[in-house]
Amino acid sequence: MGVLAIRAGRLFTPTEEIEDGTLLIEDGCVRAVGPRAGLVLPPNASELDVRPLTLAPGFVDVHIHGAGGHDAMEARVEALQAICSMAARHGTTALLATVMTAPPEQIVRSLSVAAAQTRTPWPAEAEPIAAIVGAHLEGPFISAARAGVHPPEWIVAPSIGRLQQFLDATGGTLRLLTLAPELEGALEVIEWGRRAGLILSLGHTDATYEQACASIERGASHAAHVFNAMRPFHHRQTGVLGAVLNDPRVTAEVIADGVHVDAPAVRLLIRAKGPEAVLLVTDATAAAGMPDGVYRLGPLEVVVRDGVCRDKAGRLAGSSLTMDRALQYVLRLGLPPAQALAMATLNPARLLGISQHKGRLAPGADADVVFLDADWNVAGVMTCRMSQPVLWQPARVGAEWRANP
Repeated sequence: MGVLAIRAGRLFTPTEEIEDGTLLIEDGCVRAVGPRAGLVLPPNASELDVRPLTLAPGFVDVHIHGAGGHDAMEARVEALQAICSMAARHGTTALLATVMTAPPEQIVRSLSVAAAQTRTPWPAEAEPIAAIVGAHLEGPFISAARAGVHPPEWIVAPSIGRLQQFLDATGGTLRLLTLAPELEGALEVIEWGRRAGLILSLGHTDATYEQACASIERGASHAAHVFNAMRPFHHRQTGVLGAVLNDPRVTAEVIADGVHVDAPAVRLLIRAKGPEAVLLVTDATAAAGMPDGVYRLGPLEVVVRDGVCRDKAGRLAGSSLTMDRALQYVLRLGLPPAQALAMATLNPARLLGISQHKGRLAPGADADVVFLDADWNVAGVMTCRMSQPVLWQPARVGAEWRANP
């Protein structure tokens, strides 16, 4: 494979913005990046001019249950492939397959299938498909008082033995565990899980401030879908939110869809934590990328109307959000593009410890690239296992581009 030089109107690394930027790609990796005037192309380079589009790293989603009509807990390679294909069409090039509270055997089966696909990447594809870089287990060690739509009959007390069962099912590919730190046994599980290499996330929790702080001291370092499924903030009893907002050791994910969290609260989170500590996530169900209808979320049935996912009782049940829409939402709040893009790319990659290869455009990084138009819509995608990008809007800027029907 030769060198591909992609020239764009703007390029975000994401921390640096480069006008008239060029990206050199060779063998699925970024070879160089910089202003076009400052780069000397090798003699064997082929050039692709996509001005006026903007280039950015592919998005990384650490909390996604499904997309494209399928759910990760179907425990089928075909379902995971459909999820990853739909996610890629919206700019996501790496994700954690997320599994929720369910019967233990269903959790184990779902984690096992996701683990197999993590260890065996998708073959080189003509069309973009997101890489599964691990699994996220949301539950079953959660609070019944803040369970949301998680089935209460399958909630269990935190247990090192049970967690070991889940780890064995993944062969080391379980990366993120969301649990309620106030439960009996949770602190021991957090400490043990941290030593085992897990990222411990506070979520679906009714923890007090003191309980949350104790868990952070033991190794919890992340918070799932902040504001949702956790004890509300009160100025005299700040609870888990008080700990998350105040402690710089904790990163925070947010579902930025205008439904799960109001705009002022999203702004508050970003100002309190700083944009470098906030991650955009979708918490998407099988409805992501699909029309209104009835879909699955793990063992549950969810109804989607006007793009909002709810269970039969009317409770929010995940989302139909995609990462490009989450990016557009925080940009509308006035966040600078570099900061907003980092929340969808570099920040989640850093959380997972993969930022050397994912979430950035820099020499040695994987060639995971999203092409964005002036309205921040995804106009194309390239992954490190593709020799050429797929571009969806050829008529707007260049008829020579390859179009995907």
